[in-house]
Amino acid sequence: MTFEFQKLDLNTLPGDVSVPSYDRTSLKPRIAHIGFGAFARAHVAMHLHETLATGGGDWGLRVIELFGTPDLFDKLAENGHLYTLVETADEGTNTRLLGAVCETQHVARDGVSTLIDGLAEEQLKVISLTITEKGYCVTNGKLDLDNPMIQQDLKAPEAPQTAIGLIVAGLAKRRALGNGPITVMSCDNLPHNGVLCGVAVREFAAKQNAELAAWIEENVSFPSTMVDRIVPALTDESRDLIRESLGGQVDLNGIVCEPFRQWVIEDNFKAGRPQWELAGAQLVADVEPFEEMKLRTLNGSHSFLAYLGFLAGKETIADCAADPVFYAEARKLMVDEQLPTLDVPSDVDLVAYADSLLKRYSNSKLKHRTWQIAADGTQKMPQRWLNSVKFHLANGGDYRHLVLGIGGWMNYIRADRNGESYEVVDPMKEKLAEIVAKDGGDATTYVDALLAMHSVFPSELVANDEFKKAVHKAYCAVAEKGAAQAVADLAD
Repeated sequence: MTFEFQKLDLNTLPGDVSVPSYDRTSLKPRIAHIGFGAFARAHVAMHLHETLATGGGDWGLRVIELFGTPDLFDKLAENGHLYTLVETADEGTNTRLLGAVCETQHVARDGVSTLIDGLAEEQLKVISLTITEKGYCVTNGKLDLDNPMIQQDLKAPEAPQTAIGLIVAGLAKRRALGNGPITVMSCDNLPHNGVLCGVAVREFAAKQNAELAAWIEENVSFPSTMVDRIVPALTDESRDLIRESLGGQVDLNGIVCEPFRQWVIEDNFKAGRPQWELAGAQLVADVEPFEEMKLRTLNGSHSFLAYLGFLAGKETIADCAADPVFYAEARKLMVDEQLPTLDVPSDVDLVAYADSLLKRYSNSKLKHRTWQIAADGTQKMPQRWLNSVKFHLANGGDYRHLVLGIGGWMNYIRADRNGESYEVVDPMKEKLAEIVAKDGGDATTYVDALLAMHSVFPSELVANDEFKKAVHKAYCAVAEKGAAQAVADLAD
């Protein structure tokens, strides 16, 4: 199946496809978003689109890419910066063209100096990011000064390769021009994302110039956010859905996602912000309770289903939810093992939240691949599972499902599903492959070698004999019985 570029013809769109109702000619690049991938298109840009549709204004979005080729950006520009969002569920689809983007910048096309100049513009008030966890170049709560790209950026700050280096270069020029305060807002799915982003930017700046670091401390805020929307990687099937929804037209920048979305934002902006609440965003003083709720409940159960479901031959989360055993045990993981660890506002119904997640998982139209969710496990496990395990060890709670998830991951990284090989995507994949290659068939040695990865497993956990025994048992259960039977045994 081929999907070749064609310019969108707005005059021949089906009648149920909505187009922007606001004056796009008045938009100015007041927000610069770094990393315009699928999630940014379906969540960040969509909220701004709805804000403009409801309240008007000139808050336009400049989107920036540091990697890859500018081909899709060029095609986006040819379509007047419009692109398609298809929300799909078993009940039907909703298709619209989003119009909040007003400008694109790609380092390969426009040059890094153009990107730096753009971040320094006085009209720009917010820099937002979806660059994935590894894009922040932070290890153990500190800027990773051993990261080769960070080292290169510190040597040549005028030609940054990382998002952090680019932001600091833009802030330095902004300070030099006297163009005032700005906000840097992380929209990545990781805990305390604003704090993490602030640490990276401040520490990078401090390595360059103490006065710049002091200016950033006074003039730049780093609000945290909690983002939630399932946006699977595009497949030929989803691309075909976009084409069908557009009456046969192709949009290479289009995206497919679920109807649900939630955005909780710490209301800490130095130079103003759009009225995102008009689009349903929650502006709060403290995001952390919502972060933990989502990370442990949604993301934690996603990882549980990803590793164990994939090993059991289930290609999507919907496939897992369609299995009564996987459905029931995912719910037990959330209700019995994750919810007791949370401290959320009293008006939040956590059990109802867990049940709403399972309903979302059952959306058969959303092909959210278990293999996709399984990526980057060494970075995801601590906040999704291990903090909850620590809670239960301290309070005598049950954590059977959590530890079976760990056992599933330890089997998954072997890259062997009943003789079928697959790619393990992880920032520590070389280390993982080394441990797998050295395995001599002794389960104890293999599991101990993985538990010795202290950047993943905290020493306090590894020193706990109860935890170690539970992990060994879980690993062997999946290895010997298979993932499906290991999950079924949880019901006993």
